[in-house]
Amino acid sequence: MSERIREKLSILADAAKYDVSCSSSGSKRKNDNKGLGNGHSSGICHTYTEDGRCVSLLKILLTNHCIFDCAYCVSRKSNDIERAAFTVDEVVQLTMNFYRRNYIEGLFLSSGIFKNADFTMERLLKVVKKLRLEERYNGYIHLKTIPGASEELVREAGMYVDRMSINLEMPTETGLKLLAPDKSHKDVIKPLGDVQRQIIQFKEEKKVIKSVPQFVPAGQSTQMVIGATPETDKDIMHTAAEFYKNFSLRRVYYSGYIPISTDNRLPLLGTQPPLIRENRLYQTDWLMRFYGFHVNELLNDANPHLDVDIDPKLSWALRNLQFFPLDINIASYQMILRIPGIGVSSARKIVQARKFGRLRIDQLKKIGVAYNRAKYFITCTDSPPMFRDYQATQIKSFILAESQSKYLKNDIQQLNLF
Repeated sequence: MSERIREKLSILADAAKYDVSCSSSGSKRKNDNKGLGNGHSSGICHTYTEDGRCVSLLKILLTNHCIFDCAYCVSRKSNDIERAAFTVDEVVQLTMNFYRRNYIEGLFLSSGIFKNADFTMERLLKVVKKLRLEERYNGYIHLKTIPGASEELVREAGMYVDRMSINLEMPTETGLKLLAPDKSHKDVIKPLGDVQRQIIQFKEEKKVIKSVPQFVPAGQSTQMVIGATPETDKDIMHTAAEFYKNFSLRRVYYSGYIPISTDNRLPLLGTQPPLIRENRLYQTDWLMRFYGFHVNELLNDANPHLDVDIDPKLSWALRNLQFFPLDINIASYQMILRIPGIGVSSARKIVQARKFGRLRIDQLKKIGVAYNRAKYFITCTDSPPMFRDYQATQIKSFILAESQSKYLKNDIQQLNLF
């Protein structure tokens, strides 16, 4: 690797680190033409697949030159930073060389917008076409769509990549206009809709024509910056729910704003990224996608913000004690999922295990239930009656105290090792 390529890689990999939407799950691209690589069931950033495996991706920008001046972006045109740009061949060779050395399992490619959207999208398209057609690379490719690019370019790119994503940036149009006046949510909604229609069309054609090629087999995702504008958690999650519903997104990513500018429209420099809030948003997202919660149950006008000190599932349960305690031996699967301390896997095991007899506390613990949390919301064969008359504030204080005691115990055990 030449010194100049090494310098570009340092600049453009560092610029790409603010984009968190780089999951590599969902691809089924198989190597059946004696090429190089295999994107089936897998994806130099680390990301996670749906089954929990950690994979490595070469995560870079094609360039950090940009015609836009978004206040929250490190690559904005007014920012005095070192600029660089890869050529198409340089990205292709980096990907192939890193893959052959087993450094990476796939490519995540994004870019600043230079000249215009189509000019940038054309170069991204050239990269993925050259990898697939000339290098016969069959590994994972995640490509960021350029807002405002023509439908034809986006459609063609979808024939060669595994996942596409386009950043919503801010949760609301108002917030986006405040920090990026030249951008609009319409520029994101249109390509998301175009790609979604093409995915559906290709799937329908695949049912009758086996030779139909794959089109974005790992689906689409998007990302929102959290904390740069004053939206509530309710605003954020209602936007996410709308995009999941309208575009069948695989993921919405929530990126806590990292202060990089002295612009008076932004939070002050020196403040910490809202990592706890970011985590609570991901937990809420998980409840919506896998636990059957509607967004209005978790966040509404009466509760526009998530609790910082407890997770959103526990928060919902404490606000809805009229549904509890649930008899674990007769409750429906959907209601068991709503019990704090019980996850999807544990809920399934409970439904299966109770077919052979009524469950007891020791059995629930063996199944994987976090009983110290769940005990306030359930009854089983040998449950003590003492928890049934507690108020929400009491239950919350008990659970928080038990959590703090647990962490303190773990800290003491760690100290005893030295």
